[in-house]
Amino acid sequence: MRKVLIIGATSAIAEATARIFATRGDALFLVARNADRLQAIKADLDVRGAVRTATATLDVADFAAHRAIIDHAERELGGLDTVLIAHGTLSDQGECEKSAAALRREFDINALSTMALLTSLANLFEARKAGTLAVISSVAGDRGRQSNYVYGAAKAAVSAFLSGLRQRLAKANVDVLTIEPGFVDTPMTAGIANKGALWAKPDAVAAGIVHAIDKRRSIVYLPWFWSLIMLVIRHIPEPIFKKLKL
Repeated sequence: MRKVLIIGATSAIAEATARIFATRGDALFLVARNADRLQAIKADLDVRGAVRTATATLDVADFAAHRAIIDHAERELGGLDTVLIAHGTLSDQGECEKSAAALRREFDINALSTMALLTSLANLFEARKAGTLAVISSVAGDRGRQSNYVYGAAKAAVSAFLSGLRQRLAKANVDVLTIEPGFVDTPMTAGIANKGALWAKPDAVAAGIVHAIDKRRSIVYLPWFWSLIMLVIRHIPEPIFKKLKL
Protein backbone atom coordinates (compact mmCIF):
# COMPACT_ATOMS: atom_id res chain seq x y z
CA MET A 1 0.00 0.00 0.00
CA ARG A 2 1.31 3.40 -0.98
CA LYS A 3 0.84 6.49 1.19
CA VAL A 4 0.41 9.23 -1.39
CA LEU A 5 0.41 13.00 -1.09
CA ILE A 6 -1.08 14.73 -4.15
CA ILE A 7 -0.61 18.50 -4.45
CA GLY A 8 -2.88 20.07 -7.02
CA ALA A 9 -5.33 17.21 -6.50
CA THR A 10 -8.27 18.91 -8.20
CA SER A 11 -6.52 19.06 -11.57
CA ALA A 12 -7.93 16.61 -14.12
CA ILE A 13 -4.72 14.59 -14.42
CA ALA A 14 -4.20 14.43 -10.65
CA GLU A 15 -7.79 13.38 -10.03
CA ALA A 16 -7.54 10.62 -12.64
CA THR A 17 -4.27 9.43 -11.08
CA ALA A 18 -5.80 9.45 -7.60
CA ARG A 19 -8.61 7.20 -8.87
CA ILE A 20 -6.06 4.59 -9.94
CA PHE A 21 -4.34 4.70 -6.56
CA ALA A 22 -7.71 4.42 -4.81
CA THR A 23 -8.74 1.31 -6.75
CA ARG A 24 -5.47 -0.32 -5.63
CA GLY A 25 -6.31 0.35 -1.97
CA ASP A 26 -3.73 3.08 -1.37
CA ALA A 27 -3.97 5.86 1.21
CA LEU A 28 -4.29 9.40 -0.14
CA PHE A 29 -3.83 12.93 1.15
CA LEU A 30 -5.24 15.48 -1.29
CA VAL A 31 -4.18 19.13 -1.38
CA ALA A 32 -5.65 21.96 -3.47
CA ARG A 33 -7.27 25.38 -3.06
CA ASN A 34 -10.93 24.43 -3.52
CA ALA A 35 -12.23 22.74 -0.36
CA ASP A 36 -15.62 21.81 -1.83
CA ARG A 37 -14.05 20.18 -4.87
CA LEU A 38 -11.63 18.29 -2.63
CA GLN A 39 -14.50 16.86 -0.62
CA ALA A 40 -16.29 15.71 -3.76
CA ILE A 41 -13.15 13.96 -5.00
CA LYS A 42 -12.59 12.41 -1.55
CA ALA A 43 -16.10 10.93 -1.54
CA ASP A 44 -15.51 9.39 -4.96
CA LEU A 45 -12.12 7.92 -3.97
CA ASP A 46 -13.55 6.42 -0.78
CA VAL A 47 -16.14 4.55 -2.85
CA ARG A 48 -13.46 3.36 -5.27
CA GLY A 49 -11.52 1.65 -2.48
CA ALA A 50 -8.96 4.03 -1.01
CA VAL A 51 -7.95 2.68 2.39
CA ARG A 52 -7.88 6.24 3.70
CA THR A 53 -8.49 9.66 2.14
CA ALA A 54 -7.82 13.01 3.81
CA THR A 55 -7.74 16.55 2.44
CA ALA A 56 -6.34 19.99 3.16
CA THR A 57 -6.41 23.34 1.39
CA LEU A 58 -3.27 25.18 0.32
CA ASP A 59 -2.34 28.15 -1.81
CA VAL A 60 1.00 26.95 -3.17
CA ALA A 61 2.16 30.57 -3.45
CA ASP A 62 2.11 30.68 0.37
CA PHE A 63 5.59 29.21 0.71
CA ALA A 64 5.55 29.48 4.50
CA ALA A 65 2.65 27.01 4.67
CA HIS A 66 4.37 24.24 2.71
CA ARG A 67 6.05 22.43 5.58
CA ALA A 68 2.90 22.41 7.70
CA ILE A 69 0.96 20.72 4.89
CA ILE A 70 3.64 18.04 4.50
CA ASP A 71 3.62 17.42 8.25
CA HIS A 72 -0.18 17.26 8.20
CA ALA A 73 -0.11 14.63 5.46
CA GLU A 74 2.42 12.58 7.42
CA ARG A 75 0.23 12.60 10.51
CA GLU A 76 -2.95 11.72 8.63
CA LEU A 77 -1.45 8.82 6.68
CA GLY A 78 1.04 7.60 9.24
CA GLY A 79 3.97 8.51 6.96
CA LEU A 80 4.53 9.25 3.28
CA ASP A 81 6.28 7.26 0.56
CA THR A 82 4.94 8.84 -2.66
CA VAL A 83 4.29 12.43 -3.71
CA LEU A 84 2.68 13.70 -6.92
CA ILE A 85 3.00 17.44 -7.57
CA ALA A 86 0.43 18.39 -10.19
CA HIS A 87 -0.57 22.01 -9.64
CA GLY A 88 -0.07 24.76 -12.19
CA THR A 89 -1.63 27.41 -14.40
CA LEU A 90 -1.61 27.86 -18.16
CA SER A 91 0.12 31.21 -18.48
CA ASP A 92 -1.36 34.06 -20.52
CA GLN A 93 1.63 34.65 -22.78
CA GLY A 94 0.41 38.04 -23.97
CA GLU A 95 -0.17 39.32 -20.44
CA CYS A 96 3.25 38.12 -19.31
CA GLU A 97 4.89 39.92 -22.22
CA LYS A 98 3.35 43.19 -21.03
CA SER A 99 3.62 42.80 -17.26
CA ALA A 100 6.60 41.79 -15.14
CA ALA A 101 4.19 41.25 -12.24
CA ALA A 102 2.22 38.72 -14.30
CA LEU A 103 5.48 37.04 -15.31
CA ARG A 104 6.56 36.73 -11.69
CA ARG A 105 3.16 35.37 -10.65
CA GLU A 106 3.39 32.62 -13.25
CA PHE A 107 6.90 31.67 -12.17
CA ASP A 108 5.87 31.63 -8.52
CA ILE A 109 3.09 29.14 -9.29
CA ASN A 110 4.58 27.02 -12.07
CA ALA A 111 8.22 26.90 -10.97
CA LEU A 112 9.23 28.33 -7.60
CA SER A 113 6.39 26.83 -5.56
CA THR A 114 7.21 23.38 -6.94
CA MET A 115 10.92 23.79 -6.19
CA ALA A 116 10.16 24.97 -2.67
CA LEU A 117 7.89 21.99 -1.98
CA LEU A 118 10.50 19.62 -3.39
CA THR A 119 13.20 21.09 -1.18
CA SER A 120 11.32 20.09 1.98
CA LEU A 121 10.18 16.75 0.57
CA ALA A 122 13.64 15.83 -0.73
CA ASN A 123 15.23 16.37 2.65
CA LEU A 124 12.52 14.25 4.29
CA PHE A 125 12.86 11.34 1.86
CA GLU A 126 16.64 11.55 1.72
CA ALA A 127 16.82 11.04 5.48
CA ARG A 128 14.62 7.94 5.16
CA LYS A 129 16.49 6.63 2.12
CA ALA A 130 13.26 5.73 0.35
CA GLY A 131 10.34 7.24 -1.51
CA THR A 132 9.12 8.60 -4.84
CA LEU A 133 8.78 12.24 -5.91
CA ALA A 134 6.77 12.55 -9.13
CA VAL A 135 6.27 15.98 -10.70
CA ILE A 136 4.25 17.07 -13.72
CA SER A 137 6.40 19.27 -15.93
CA SER A 138 5.63 19.68 -19.65
CA VAL A 139 7.00 19.15 -23.12
CA ALA A 140 6.76 22.96 -23.35
CA GLY A 141 9.93 23.08 -21.28
CA ASP A 142 12.00 21.20 -23.86
CA ARG A 143 12.38 24.26 -26.10
CA GLY A 144 11.02 27.77 -25.80
CA ARG A 145 8.42 28.72 -28.41
CA GLN A 146 6.98 32.17 -29.07
CA SER A 147 3.43 31.01 -28.32
CA ASN A 148 4.09 30.01 -24.69
CA TYR A 149 7.70 30.66 -23.72
CA VAL A 150 6.83 31.99 -20.24
CA TYR A 151 5.05 28.76 -19.34
CA GLY A 152 7.77 26.78 -21.13
CA ALA A 153 10.55 28.58 -19.26
CA ALA A 154 8.90 27.82 -15.92
CA LYS A 155 8.56 24.14 -16.83
CA ALA A 156 12.15 24.06 -18.13
CA ALA A 157 13.28 25.33 -14.74
CA VAL A 158 11.31 22.58 -13.01
CA SER A 159 12.73 19.89 -15.30
CA ALA A 160 16.31 21.08 -14.74
CA PHE A 161 15.70 21.18 -10.98
CA LEU A 162 14.34 17.64 -11.07
CA SER A 163 17.34 16.42 -13.08
CA GLY A 164 19.75 17.64 -10.45
CA LEU A 165 17.55 16.41 -7.61
CA ARG A 166 17.31 12.97 -9.21
CA GLN A 167 21.09 12.70 -9.38
CA ARG A 168 21.44 13.83 -5.76
CA LEU A 169 18.76 11.50 -4.35
CA ALA A 170 19.77 8.42 -6.34
CA LYS A 171 22.36 7.76 -3.65
CA ALA A 172 19.56 7.65 -1.08
CA ASN A 173 17.34 5.26 -3.11
CA VAL A 174 14.76 8.00 -3.70
CA ASP A 175 13.10 8.06 -7.13
CA VAL A 176 12.51 11.41 -8.85
CA LEU A 177 10.16 11.20 -11.83
CA THR A 178 9.79 13.99 -14.38
CA ILE A 179 6.41 13.71 -16.11
CA GLU A 180 6.22 15.46 -19.49
CA PRO A 181 2.70 15.46 -20.91
CA GLY A 182 1.95 16.85 -24.33
CA PHE A 183 -1.50 18.24 -25.16
CA VAL A 184 -4.10 17.02 -22.65
CA ASP A 185 -7.83 17.72 -22.90
CA THR A 186 -8.57 19.20 -19.47
CA PRO A 187 -10.52 22.17 -18.07
CA MET A 188 -7.25 24.15 -18.07
CA THR A 189 -7.05 23.79 -21.87
CA ALA A 190 -10.78 24.17 -22.50
CA GLY A 191 -10.25 27.49 -24.23
CA ILE A 192 -8.08 25.95 -26.95
CA ALA A 193 -10.06 25.17 -30.08
CA ASN A 194 -9.42 22.57 -32.78
CA LYS A 195 -8.08 19.77 -30.59
CA GLY A 196 -6.71 17.05 -32.86
CA ALA A 197 -5.10 13.64 -32.87
CA LEU A 198 -2.19 14.69 -30.65
CA TRP A 199 -4.48 15.42 -27.71
CA ALA A 200 -4.73 12.87 -24.89
CA LYS A 201 -7.34 12.28 -22.22
CA PRO A 202 -6.48 12.64 -18.50
CA ASP A 203 -7.19 8.94 -17.80
CA ALA A 204 -4.58 7.85 -20.34
CA VAL A 205 -1.98 10.22 -18.92
CA ALA A 206 -2.80 9.07 -15.38
CA ALA A 207 -2.26 5.43 -16.32
CA GLY A 208 1.14 6.37 -17.75
CA ILE A 209 2.07 8.22 -14.55
CA VAL A 210 1.23 5.30 -12.28
CA HIS A 211 3.07 2.86 -14.57
CA ALA A 212 6.16 5.10 -14.54
CA ILE A 213 6.05 5.36 -10.75
CA ASP A 214 5.73 1.59 -10.38
CA LYS A 215 8.62 0.99 -12.80
CA ARG A 216 10.80 3.60 -11.05
CA ARG A 217 11.31 5.57 -14.25
CA SER A 218 13.24 8.85 -14.35
CA ILE A 219 11.48 10.67 -17.20
CA VAL A 220 8.26 9.83 -19.02
CA TYR A 221 6.65 11.52 -22.02
CA LEU A 222 2.88 11.06 -22.16
CA PRO A 223 1.68 9.87 -24.56
CA TRP A 224 4.95 8.21 -25.55
CA PHE A 225 5.09 9.72 -29.05
CA TRP A 226 5.87 13.14 -27.59
CA SER A 227 9.41 11.94 -26.94
CA LEU A 228 9.85 11.64 -30.72
CA ILE A 229 8.11 14.92 -31.48
CA MET A 230 10.26 16.83 -29.00
CA LEU A 231 13.41 15.10 -30.21
CA VAL A 232 12.75 16.61 -33.63
CA ILE A 233 11.82 20.05 -32.23
CA ARG A 234 14.92 20.21 -30.02
CA HIS A 235 17.16 19.54 -33.02
CA ILE A 236 15.70 22.03 -35.50
CA PRO A 237 18.55 24.45 -36.33
CA GLU A 238 18.05 27.88 -34.81
CA PRO A 239 17.99 29.80 -38.13
CA ILE A 240 15.09 27.61 -39.26
CA PHE A 241 13.40 27.55 -35.86
CA LYS A 242 13.22 31.35 -35.71
CA LYS A 243 11.09 31.36 -38.87
CA LEU A 244 8.56 28.80 -37.64
CA LYS A 245 5.20 29.68 -36.13
CA LEU A 246 5.13 27.42 -33.10
